[in-house]
Amino acid sequence: MLVLLPPSETKWAGPDRGRPVALERLSHSELTAARATVLDALAAVSARPDAAAVLGTGPALADVVAANTTLRARPAAPAAHVYRGVLFDALDLPSLPAAAARRVLVVSALWGLLHPRDRVPGYRLSMGTDLPGPGPLARFWRPHLEGVLRPAGVVLDCRSAAYAAAWAPDPQTAARTAAVRVTRGGTVVSHDAKRVRGLVARHLLTRPGRPPRTVAALRAAVAEAFAVELLPPARRGASWTLEVDATAVDVA
Repeated sequence: MLVLLPPSETKWAGPDRGRPVALERLSHSELTAARATVLDALAAVSARPDAAAVLGTGPALADVVAANTTLRARPAAPAAHVYRGVLFDALDLPSLPAAAARRVLVVSALWGLLHPRDRVPGYRLSMGTDLPGPGPLARFWRPHLEGVLRPAGVVLDCRSAAYAAAWAPDPQTAARTAAVRVTRGGTVVSHDAKRVRGLVARHLLTRPGRPPRTVAALRAAVAEAFAVELLPPARRGASWTLEVDATAVDVA
């Protein structure tokens, strides 16, 4: 089983001292050149007067954007600690057993893919950005991720739409992939959806027994703790959907 996550907008800037990011030491070394391209383009645009407009940020994040110019020099920390926010608070990546953490990948606008143990600095960049040089980042990363991300087992896809655009499973992989959709009383919700996705992922990664090997088994495992329905693909070659009712989560 593989759990695919989006990054968080909220990130820890990193420790005060320590080694900076070493691109060649990150997992999925095939992405090193692409990572360097985006990293250098981000540093360049973050030094421009119009950086906030290009990156889609506001004045309150001026310091965070400015810190993008020092990404190669700033001390790095495991991604499990860098990513914070609602989903990651619910998932609590740092507390996962090592075997469970190996089943997690973060799809990133800057790094492409990250394992929780990969050491990176905090940064500001979203997948919806049209970054001068690389261009629209989902389009930039798509061919790179297609060549690297080839999961062999069942996939729980917790990504948002922007990050889903950077990698779509082929039909064979889609047949064993389920995206998580959160509803309340039958209505799709965005508020609190990140928390529910984090809780679902944590349950699957920490429950006793073997990880699910089929989409049906994935649904059964989620149903141990949540009210959930498995919905068939909306079209040929698309992924399945796990529809989780947040009402029961709210009560719990």
